[in-house]
Order: sequence, then C-alpha cells, then structure tokens
Amino acid sequence: MRIAFYAPLKPPSHPVASGDRAVARLLIEALRRSGHEVEIASTFRSREGAGDLLRQERLSRLGTRLAERFLRRKTARGKRPDLWFTYHLYYKAPDWLGPAVAAALDIPYVVAEASIAEKRRVGPWALGHAAALAAVRRADAVIGLNSADRAGLVAHLASSDRWHALKPPVEVARFAAAARRRDTTRAQLARRHSLDPAAVWIAAVAMMRPGDKLASYRLLAAALARLACLPWRLLVIGDGPARPEVEAAFAPGAERVAWLGALAADEVAACVAACDLCAWPAVNEAYGIALLEAQAAGVPVVAGASGGVPDIVADGITGRLVPPGDCAAFARALGQLIAAPQQERRRLGERAALAAADHDVGCAATRLDAILRRVVSERSRR
Repeated sequence: MRIAFYAPLKPPSHPVASGDRAVARLLIEALRRSGHEVEIASTFRSREGAGDLLRQERLSRLGTRLAERFLRRKTARGKRPDLWFTYHLYYKAPDWLGPAVAAALDIPYVVAEASIAEKRRVGPWALGHAAALAAVRRADAVIGLNSADRAGLVAHLASSDRWHALKPPVEVARFAAAARRRDTTRAQLARRHSLDPAAVWIAAVAMMRPGDKLASYRLLAAALARLACLPWRLLVIGDGPARPEVEAAFAPGAERVAWLGALAADEVAACVAACDLCAWPAVNEAYGIALLEAQAAGVPVVAGASGGVPDIVADGITGRLVPPGDCAAFARALGQLIAAPQQERRRLGERAALAAADHDVGCAATRLDAILRRVVSERSRR
C-alpha cells in the first residue's frame, strides 16, 4: 500500500530531537516493516502557539495551496497514494492538507495521536480547534497512543469502532543492546563526569523549553532537594532555550548534577541504560516516550501519572507513579527507590524491560498493518 505520511506539528526530518519526532519516525518504520511504501507528503508545520488568528488563517490558506500542489503532482505522475496517514494533530497544529487530499482522491484518511480540547471551541484557537475536530470527524480511523484521549475523541467519530488503540512504539533492540553494555558505559561516564560509581544514578531525559518541560524540571529539582541526605547523582540529557532556568533550578545541588546535553539516539540509549533510575514528573505529558525508552533499557521509572503515562509505567511493577504535580509524593517515591537495595531496583528494571517488549516497533508494525487493512476493507464496502 502506498501511504502519504504527514506530521503537522513537527516533520520526522525536523533537526531538533524530540519525543514527538521519534514517535513519527518509529511509526514510519513500523509501516515500512509491514511492506508499505511510505512517502512524506509534506514538511509543512501548521503549529501556531500564540493564539494569533491572522497567522492561523494564513497557515490555513497555505495548507490549502500545498494540498492542491500535492494533488497536481500526483495527478501528473499517476502514482497516487492509497491512504493518507496524519500523525499528531490538535488545535495548535491542525491538519490543513490531509482531509482535502483524501476527499479529492477518495482514499481513506487515518489519524494517529489526536486530541480534542472542548475548551478551545471558542477563543484564540477556535479556528484550529474547528479544523482538528473536522479532521477527526472525517477520519476513517483514529489510532490512539494515549488512552486518556479516547473519551474526548470517540464522541466525535462516525462510529466508536473507528477508534483503535496502539501501544506507543519503541526500538527495543537499541535499548536492549545498550543495557548489555551497561557496565562499560557506566565506567566511561564516571570518569568523564567525575561521577561516584557507587551512588544511585538518576536519568532525566527531556528538552529544555518553557512551559510544561521547565515545570517538570523544576519539580524534579525541588524533589531532589528534599533528598540531600541520600547518595544520588543526576544525569540530565537534553538541551534547549530554557537551559539557564533549568540550571538555576538545580543550582543548590549543582555538584551532584552532570549535564550531558543533547545526544544522538544511540548515546541517549547508552547513558540511560547506565543509570539506576529514570525520574520525570511528567507535567501535562501525553505519555512520555523517554519513560518507555528507559524501561526498554531495563531501568525503572519514577513519574507523575499524567495523561497516558499510566499506560506505560505500571506502578509498583515497572516503577512508581505519583499524583501529577505532587512534589512531596514524588520525593517520597524517588527516595524510597534510591534507598532500596540494588536488587529491588534491578527486579523492577527486569520487569520494565519485559513490559517494554510489548511496545516493540515490530509489534506496532503488525498492529498498524491490521488496522489499515481493516480500514481499506471497510471503506470498499461502503
């Protein structure tokens, strides 16, 4: 099947590393593993984050022109897609291309990772909300990577059976390989960053940007400040425009923090696998791909139970979950695992790796193929 793939929030080729881009690339890999031919339909970013109506209108017009250009190109070459697949749309990043192209070519329109915020029906993002809602209503299938979004979406679908759950994918082999090199990597990191190898190493993996990410970093810093009597070291993997604010949050315990910066995918896997725990408050997190990656590396997680995070982290089995935004509860859960015997953390890590295996990109390939073939079959019968 020829599939036109589009990510309105951030194209898979975007140079800034992010969980969103990683998931988009994994979905493409899963589709290709199933034998589908995937083409990036456009790299157009529709995101408008300031609530500027005039800019949203300009983006809408540009999206319409790009859809028309795509149709002209496919008509001229005679190689049209069999299905349009849009990844991650919401009121700030609606899909201005896919619905129009799918309607013009009379092909299925499929959306993965969508959300509808009813409070945006009026206000500065009303145009984006309306477009996202129209796309969801038009969709032949909505693939949900986050169970927390289901209730808000199913009410707008033509029928509830157009909702299909998919476990967020992860490249298990990459993280399993990193776990096998754990001791070597840990020794290298200890030398490079003057880290005490006998301490409990905690990984925090996230971009540094204003908003929810910065709020999570600040909550993590506040929680760790309560645990000064325990033997921990924090390895921060990530960078971004809010780095000065992040560094300021950790300033009271700066001697315990190693700033690793933005790393390539293999380096992230290696550094996370070398740690004993992964900690992330997950303020307003959709599901947290970094938490899934840590578990794939056999590292237990302490996280805030936001959004779809409970879909990934099993409290008491693969890590610990606490109420979102609760600094005291986060500090208690993290402190208990820091103080626990190493064997307990390793047991959690082993169970985490087993749970992550169900999210492997190969499993996602099988599931996605079944969904898309069902969509095509059902559409042919209408």
